[in-house]
Amino acid sequence: MRRICFSEAETRAFASEWGRQLKKNSIICFFGDLGAGKTTFIKGLAEGAAGISSDQVNSPTFVYLNIYQGTSTIYHFDLYRLRDADEFLSMGFEEYLFAGGICCVEWSEKIESLLPPQTIRVHIEHQDESKRRITIEGS
Repeated sequence: MRRICFSEAETRAFASEWGRQLKKNSIICFFGDLGAGKTTFIKGLAEGAAGISSDQVNSPTFVYLNIYQGTSTIYHFDLYRLRDADEFLSMGFEEYLFAGGICCVEWSEKIESLLPPQTIRVHIEHQDESKRRITIEGS
């Protein structure tokens, strides 16, 4: 699935609509440069999948994980500062991958070896200052 979004609001709206179909134990990995819109997409996803206000969602860059509780639980990882999969395991984070909620992982390439085959991959690319191309792979 591909979509071009022309603003943050449009990105959040698309993610909210898409998020409504997610099931428990979904793992969604996000790919894109710094500032591409990964957290913006997760704000919309959290709203659609669990009824969580976008104001509650922020990037957990310095704490690695934020947990948001709504009609479902959203586990939001930002692994930008993580060294590798071994560090992820040493912090006990693997338990959240199948904790019955929806797991959103930014910078997931650092734990690629731990991800199951059914992982959904969301690629977000800047096309220009406000335009983004979003590609979703997986079910």
